[in-house]
Amino acid sequence: MNNFSDYYKAVSFLEGLSNTLLKNDYLKNRQHPEIYIKRMRYFLDLIGRPDNNFKFIHITGTSGKGTVTNMVHNIIMVSGKRVGSFTSPFVTSSIEKIKVNDQYINPKDFVAIVNYLKPYIDKAHKDGPYGAPSYFEIFLAIALIYFKKEKCQWVVLEVGLGGRYDATNVISKSVVSAITNIDFDHTHILGKTLKKIANDKAGIIKKGSFFITTEQRPAILKIFKNICFENNVDFLFLEKEKDYFSYNKSLASSISKKIGIENPYIKRGITKSFLPCRFETINKKPIIVLDGAHNRSKMKATVMNIKRLKFNKLHLVLAIAKNKDHLAILKDIIPMANTVSYTRFEISGRQCADPKELLIKSKKYLKKDAKLDIFLDPEMALDNAIKKSKANDLVLVTGSFFLAGELRKRWYSEDWILENRKSKLANI
Repeated sequence: MNNFSDYYKAVSFLEGLSNTLLKNDYLKNRQHPEIYIKRMRYFLDLIGRPDNNFKFIHITGTSGKGTVTNMVHNIIMVSGKRVGSFTSPFVTSSIEKIKVNDQYINPKDFVAIVNYLKPYIDKAHKDGPYGAPSYFEIFLAIALIYFKKEKCQWVVLEVGLGGRYDATNVISKSVVSAITNIDFDHTHILGKTLKKIANDKAGIIKKGSFFITTEQRPAILKIFKNICFENNVDFLFLEKEKDYFSYNKSLASSISKKIGIENPYIKRGITKSFLPCRFETINKKPIIVLDGAHNRSKMKATVMNIKRLKFNKLHLVLAIAKNKDHLAILKDIIPMANTVSYTRFEISGRQCADPKELLIKSKKYLKKDAKLDIFLDPEMALDNAIKKSKANDLVLVTGSFFLAGELRKRWYSEDWILENRKSKLANI
């Protein structure tokens, strides 16, 4: 087993920057959002423009963008081309954000790149017109440097938040830009109407690219079409599908066909696709599913997936971030539960909803005989759900990627992921 102390030290350095630089973070200051792209551009210019000479595919949307990114990545890989992808959020380890072909970034390379960037971060903080880059911006720079080192031909970028002012939108052009769908999430940042959210996400549409979406609502499609017309961009709208997975599969297939990949590779790539904590079955008796659904549309997809499973009772382990629309997340899943173990995630720097508050908000949706518990220790919440379950029951951990990722360590530790540079054993 490797000693990953240098890796953990590098991650600690990046995460610790927030105690000084938080006021400059994309999530905190929206008075002049255009500075985030300018700041990212300044920093990339400072380090030698590592974003040059890639063929980019740029993907955003309220839900499904990580799944589509992963599918497109795998399709390009099995077709024989070298591909890198940058995704968020990570589930258990930071290296999950950066992938080349079938492996996450080498932890040693991660450490070397962080150390290489430190003087440039200092320079940007001291002399830069927009200050030092944020945690997310630095991570994107790390990814681009690594993709260049690994000689990637293609890069698939998943937007972190929104689109127009997201750090990934620093790229000057993309071959294909895509939006999965539009729904309410991050409304305190992107706007409180679907029109405002759609306009922000459509900011990734660039001249010279081809645009594809699985969004269905005519009013939102009109926004996309107008922006495409203004930028002389070809527009493809994909017809209605039966479920969320089919939408994601259809979008990934269309993107891949547009860049010239043939059907056999598309089918193989989709078959190979896997993302941890996206309705991931981690145990069979009882069935234990880890799921990061943290907004209305993601939870609707989760409920749809639950209805396909055969089980007796549903035991929920639930935590939700404080800034989410709790009722929108709770109202579809809570009525299905026989027991609920309300808990929290333990990550510092992100506020979690009080489990007691979630319990109170849930009451009008609960079954009459549902059993409720509160645990401030998420491990105890999971233990409680498993103890109450029988072999033919379902235990579902959901509401937050942070919660699902923390509890996933029971099966796959962070050191295991760092050692293997993947998220699971090949035969599971």
